[in-house]
Amino acid sequence: MKKIEVVAAVLKYKDKYFCAQRKNKGPLAMKWEFPGGKIEKGETKEDALIRELKEELLLDITIDNFIMTIEHQYETFHLTMHAYLCHGDTNDIKLMEHLNSKWLDKNNLKNLDWAEADIPIVKKLIGE
Repeated sequence: MKKIEVVAAVLKYKDKYFCAQRKNKGPLAMKWEFPGGKIEKGETKEDALIRELKEELLLDITIDNFIMTIEHQYETFHLTMHAYLCHGDTNDIKLMEHLNSKWLDKNNLKNLDWAEADIPIVKKLIGE
């Protein structure tokens, strides 16, 4: 079974969280997620997160703190995801990799069709 280790940014601007919709391809097509990506060889988790958000959203971020690590078994791979609370200096984000995005307050987060590995983060944010 393939193992993938990634980082995810729980990006907050004022009282809203950034949610990104995956493109219509692959096993997680059209699902919503917190943006991020794979950690490259020699990178720290924090460096990977900063690089990924610059690539995917053209956004410079500041990492505030670690939230949690999620282990999730998808049908074709095992995912280890490290989530961090982050902020940028703007909410003007350019989507380079995603189909759609929304800024939602925590009460509306559970209305989206999230990728399964992101659901524990949503639950933690809304206090479940």
